[in-house]
Amino acid sequence: MFEFAWPWAFALLPLPWLIALIAGKQKHHSTLMLRIHALAHMGMTNTKVTPSRKWPHWLLAIVWALVVASAANPVFRGEPITLSEPGRDIMLAVDLSGSMREQDMAYQGRFVDRLSVVKAVLSEFISQRRGDQLGLILFADTAFLQTPLTRDVDTVAQMLEESQIGLVGRATAIGDALGLSVKRFNEKSQSNKVVILLTDGQNTAGNLKPEEALILAKDAGVKVYTVGVGADGRNQGGLFSMLGSSGAMLDESLLKTIAEQTGGQYFRATDTQSLANIYKELDALEPQAEQEQTFRPVDALFYLPLSGALLMLFLAALWRQLKQQAVVGDA
Repeated sequence: MFEFAWPWAFALLPLPWLIALIAGKQKHHSTLMLRIHALAHMGMTNTKVTPSRKWPHWLLAIVWALVVASAANPVFRGEPITLSEPGRDIMLAVDLSGSMREQDMAYQGRFVDRLSVVKAVLSEFISQRRGDQLGLILFADTAFLQTPLTRDVDTVAQMLEESQIGLVGRATAIGDALGLSVKRFNEKSQSNKVVILLTDGQNTAGNLKPEEALILAKDAGVKVYTVGVGADGRNQGGLFSMLGSSGAMLDESLLKTIAEQTGGQYFRATDTQSLANIYKELDALEPQAEQEQTFRPVDALFYLPLSGALLMLFLAALWRQLKQQAVVGDA
């Protein structure tokens, strides 16, 4: 829809005529005397002078109207566009400890390591988070922020895919991961503060105990959903199974306590399907917010009448110059 953002600017349209009306009578006498003096000078020198031509009034009127139209800021407003505001802020905390290398989870007809299954299923969960803000924390000996909270879920998925076991050690610092998540949420003034923490073990490293991190999470109002990954030790062929690092070593009691005391929920992921079902349940537990923001794109068009005014002045000046040259040539 075409409209003028500042229509009151059209009140300036009669300004030149008002000025001319007020100043016209005062200048009439002085202008007449100048013309008489010029004619007398012409008679004394006997020189033929071509009288100057004023700009046509209709041209000046059109130029002024175009300038005023430009000042009124013409715009074109497009059709309303509705965008969903970020429904949730979700921090993903993924375990990269050595036990995540154990190949005890079935995926596409074969047993693969736990991290590969987490990547495959979690990537699908990330791709569906349009409208949410996601962050990624990776932890093992300690925890570090791989991706801050962002709407760019494609980048979060890429950072997860590029993560490797051993990147931050081989132990499991659950307390550090939860504590870092709380810290990142505290930097936001408004947030629903949801953490999804995935691990296959128990806290064996880090500077912050899980119990201490839990207190921080409760004080900050962070809701934590914990996911225990592993096949309950049924597949004992892996190296970490022989070392006692299978799913049977998962500290489910700790994960349940963290989830329950923060208002979240604990889930057990023993295979690909159960992990995928968990993310579907999370969608139901943490539904997308229905808040929407509507705006209309605006294209500024002030340059069109302004360009027209400048073009008319240029063409008129060029025509006048050519005509004067023709008159001088005839003389």
